[in-house]
Amino acid sequence: MKTKKIPLRMCVGCREMKEKKSLIRVVRSPEGLVSLDPTGKKPGRGAYVCREGECLARALKQKQLERQLQVSLGEEVSEALNAELAALRDAHG
Repeated sequence: MKTKKIPLRMCVGCREMKEKKSLIRVVRSPEGLVSLDPTGKKPGRGAYVCREGECLARALKQKQLERQLQVSLGEEVSEALNAELAALRDAHG
């Protein structure tokens, strides 16, 4: 029996390869809006980050998200992403 291949993605914060379903996608929409994409199905350019707040904070501090999404992120966008991630963590326990 053939084993199913597990898709891997790199977290832009810790730079570790992890299973795609264990990461959260951050997406820049065609309109230029940046948001979290828990479903992984929104259209646009995406980057992946761990569910831990430290990885998102590191990705923002080192401007890895800006580089991956090819957009400059303002302070309000960074705060909104942190708030969305905290809400997702609370919802999933």
